[in-house]
Amino acid sequence: MNDLAPLLTPEGRALLDAVRGTAPADELAVATRLRRDHPAPLVSAALAQARLRQRAVAKFGTEDAHRMFFTPDGVEQSTRASVAAYRAARLKELGVTSVADLCCGIGGDAIALARAGIRVLAVDRDPATAATARANADALGLAGLIEVREADVTEVDTSGHDAVFVDPARRGGRGRIFDPEAYSPPLSWAVAAARTAPVAALKIAPGVPHEAVPADAEAEWISDHGDVKEAVLWFGTAPGTVRATLLPGPRTLRGAGLPDPPVRPLGRYLYEPDGAVIRAHLVADVAAELDGGLLDATIAYVTADTLRPTPYATAYEITDQLTFNVKKLKALLRERGVGVLTVKKRGSAVGPEELRRKVKPQGPHAATVFLTRVAGAPTMLIGAPAAV
Repeated sequence: MNDLAPLLTPEGRALLDAVRGTAPADELAVATRLRRDHPAPLVSAALAQARLRQRAVAKFGTEDAHRMFFTPDGVEQSTRASVAAYRAARLKELGVTSVADLCCGIGGDAIALARAGIRVLAVDRDPATAATARANADALGLAGLIEVREADVTEVDTSGHDAVFVDPARRGGRGRIFDPEAYSPPLSWAVAAARTAPVAALKIAPGVPHEAVPADAEAEWISDHGDVKEAVLWFGTAPGTVRATLLPGPRTLRGAGLPDPPVRPLGRYLYEPDGAVIRAHLVADVAAELDGGLLDATIAYVTADTLRPTPYATAYEITDQLTFNVKKLKALLRERGVGVLTVKKRGSAVGPEELRRKVKPQGPHAATVFLTRVAGAPTMLIGAPAAV
């Protein structure tokens, strides 16, 4: 049921309240009961929307998610609220008062921009998606700041706005799209549109090749609680700058153009850089901050002799280094009574679950095992999070 209109009526809203929190196992019984007094299609639509709202809690929080409206693609593709709020705050700091939000989806970024006091023109060509964005602006009391327009973004005049934000669709009928020119609209069009405004932000996949970043753009990789969420190309800010931003915070590491760190022997501590740092190719900057080096020239693990606090990497104290040998590892873990085993891998063909099945950890103690390479040799490192 793509038409949101029935859900926006008093009857539809009452049904949404009635089905909130319905467990999947209870849906049939709830639907059977409600269909005695309400049209079956409306009951089905309310239950479907309730499922989407439950999924959306992870991105939007409980309060907003259960007031908003979603499409299946909208839940999957929308920006996490914390990331959208960070970007909106940065635009606000740049003096932006109005934004043309192109490919607005269900309105997640438009909501964050409006909450920052920025006027938004939100554009999407899909009728159901545009209707959802409009319903969300109204549901959250932001309709006065958000104008939703159903249109082809390539035909929208953005000249009356201080900034342009473009979020091209990166999923198609076959799943995630990796070729930037296969985005909808293509990356080349989005870059051209971004260049028409005094300030612009272009959301792209975090795996975008660095060579695809235009010379006149600033590139920023953003993570939230350690999970890399997106990359953003900024125009009108600091051309050529590379940044890694960690949320919450925010904490931002700006690249200094350092050469690759040297490879050195394992020290007492191993540092696992945040994913945004790795994606931004700023491991050298973290290594310099820690006076450390790499375990292997191709692996993004930093090792150092001293423990130093840094928001850009998680520190582990390493107690053992073994050549890759599952039997020896199993014996060592049994000897130390390790039953809670965290397995991390980088540069190893063995997966965490496979290793757990083989070593069968048992006991009251905990340990972390790194499956990696040291100077090219498959290696197991055993340790635990360091107390900083």
